[in-house]
Amino acid sequence: DNLELINHADCASEEIIYKIDVPANRYDLLCLEGLTAGLLVFLEKIPQSRYKLIYPTSQNKLEKITVKSACMNVRPFVVGAILRGITLTKESYDSFIDLQDKLHQNLGRKRSLVSIGTHDLDTIKGPFVYNAEPPKDIRFKPLNQDKEYNGEEIMDLYAHHAQLKQYLPIIKDSPVYPIIYDSNGVVLSLPPIINSDHSKITLNTKNIFIECTNTDLTKGQIAVDILVSAFSQYCKDKYTVEPVEIIYEETKEVVRSPTLQYRSNEINSDDAVNFIGIKETPQKIAKLLSKMCLKSEVKNGNILSVEIPPTRHDVIHARDIYEDIAIAWGYNNILKTIPKILSVGKKFPLNKLTDHLRQELAQCAFTETLTFALCSREDVSDKLGWSFDQIPAVTISNPKTLEFQVVRTTLLPGLLKTIGANKNMPLPLKLYEISDVVLRDPQAECGARNQRRLCAIYYNKSAGLEVIHGLLDRIMSLLDVPWNVNKTNDGYYLEATEGIVYLL
Repeated sequence: DNLELINHADCASEEIIYKIDVPANRYDLLCLEGLTAGLLVFLEKIPQSRYKLIYPTSQNKLEKITVKSACMNVRPFVVGAILRGITLTKESYDSFIDLQDKLHQNLGRKRSLVSIGTHDLDTIKGPFVYNAEPPKDIRFKPLNQDKEYNGEEIMDLYAHHAQLKQYLPIIKDSPVYPIIYDSNGVVLSLPPIINSDHSKITLNTKNIFIECTNTDLTKGQIAVDILVSAFSQYCKDKYTVEPVEIIYEETKEVVRSPTLQYRSNEINSDDAVNFIGIKETPQKIAKLLSKMCLKSEVKNGNILSVEIPPTRHDVIHARDIYEDIAIAWGYNNILKTIPKILSVGKKFPLNKLTDHLRQELAQCAFTETLTFALCSREDVSDKLGWSFDQIPAVTISNPKTLEFQVVRTTLLPGLLKTIGANKNMPLPLKLYEISDVVLRDPQAECGARNQRRLCAIYYNKSAGLEVIHGLLDRIMSLLDVPWNVNKTNDGYYLEATEGIVYLL
């Protein structure tokens, strides 16, 4: 056994592999280029990169993308950029593709919000057109394929593709598919599914055209900023990007992308150190921020001017800057202190009451259930003998199934479904649920409010009203709500109705 272990150790690789967890808000660290640049700046071995836009000799020669009106109902926005004079190796090429995939998965929500296409600019000719056409009218050779397909055939082609099949539902049911052409009618891509084989980038590509179609313009701009800032270091003129002009046919709006905008923010160093719980001078705080790629300088007294680069879209508030100070200082170096404010935690009163009721219901031999908070429209209306218009239900705008259309306004449908799914169990069944329902309320800040409710159900060969009546009396006794024989508002009583229910 020892010999086997020695042989295994001799055969093992001596290469050290690091696993680095990147925060969800730091898209600039999702590739090796961004990560190494961030580390080198933090260690003060290199200065922070300065990104800038470059223009052709005549600004009329800017590459243009015209967005047709037909795109407005599919993927209404597009942004773009050009990397000129780029030199890629096998490693940097793989990193370039890998970063796009990471941005698709998290920032782009699996391409539903953002889809990036990269093309060899020397194989195509602008100006470009972003249009939406019927699938049968679209025809091109997809990436790494050997023949042309139309839009419908492409859907069938990738229906069982391990990677691409998950993106097909984004546009499959649309009467028109988004498509990007160059001035010669050559297809660049069918976003968000696949690029054309004609314009694919290779290790010999020198000029890269980037187009990013999206349904969220802000996220599209973030994706392009992150991509070009990470890989513009491989351009002949380092950290330079050529913008693209976007022309929206419907609104006549003309914009340029990317902007690579540097933002400025001012913070008070005293507020920062007090918030974090450290003691440091404004000059030291400015140095810590500069190590985090947030160039800072001391202005008047304790005021710091902080420059936020286009790679740091996660910085939107002074607290985000405080967080970077804490990271640069080192979380483990912050002394743990007892708060000056004495506060003793306690259970939320409503939850405390709920737990007491759970214990009492269990002692009454009732079993607790936990059902879905979402249900169908019929569950809270027709099946209970109510019109849906009378129900103050919160409706889900894009339900995935018919079973999850609204937020429940009563606990009864969930219990009835539980009974239906357990009809083979021995009788009687005594079930209850104590949980929240959601009711539409125009007076509430968010237009709806939660209400804690208790619902119990008894299922047997006979009705067993006395069981539920007894449980009701027990609950009311625990809550100090007396029985009111005079049927006034003081206490509780049962009121018969024309239906098969009693009003409490």
